[in-house]
Amino acid sequence: MAKTKPGKKDLDSYTIKGTNKVVRPGDCVLMRPSDSDKPPYVARVEKIEADHRNNVKVRVRWYYRPEESIGGRRQFHGAKELFLSDHYDVQSAHTIEGKCTVHSFKNYTKLENVGAEDYFCRFEYKAATGGFTPDRVAVYCKCEMPYNPDDLMVQCEGCKDWFHPSCMGMTIEDAKKLDHFLCSDCSSDDDAKRSLNAFPVSPSVETKVEPKRRKR
Repeated sequence: MAKTKPGKKDLDSYTIKGTNKVVRPGDCVLMRPSDSDKPPYVARVEKIEADHRNNVKVRVRWYYRPEESIGGRRQFHGAKELFLSDHYDVQSAHTIEGKCTVHSFKNYTKLENVGAEDYFCRFEYKAATGGFTPDRVAVYCKCEMPYNPDDLMVQCEGCKDWFHPSCMGMTIEDAKKLDHFLCSDCSSDDDAKRSLNAFPVSPSVETKVEPKRRKR
């Protein structure tokens, strides 16, 4: 009787080659790009499996950097910001270079020290249309821009809104020396209210494109 060809089997974990770091489903990883000049790709591992030859593959859900999105990088995007996309892929586990942590936006802003392997995500991204969820976010300052955690902001003691020093005619050094701060509206006794405007983050025109397959 002929033997049946063994199928794929799910694995609970995978040890990154040349390290003692263990990857499990749900972990975020750095994956080697085909172009060595580019930074590593970031992905969330959904599943780990091995074939009958013990070749290990990982099913991943890609994170996109702002510059990889249809709308590109914008002023309010943080240097370590990523978008969780709806783009799934299967890759060789050998392309995993290391592990990383993708924090929620709130938790990222509470970090005392941001390490090389710390990132954050506040949007989900549709790779085919360039749409974001949520598609609108709160805005701050008189420039009415969303919060960028890399930028220093000062809070007005009157209206409680947050402002960029540069928008208020101050240097960052001046802002760091402040004990108290009132914005121009509050200091002139105007009624100041938090802007209820919302900032659109999705492209105004939904352009249908296919997500690019990331080759190794």
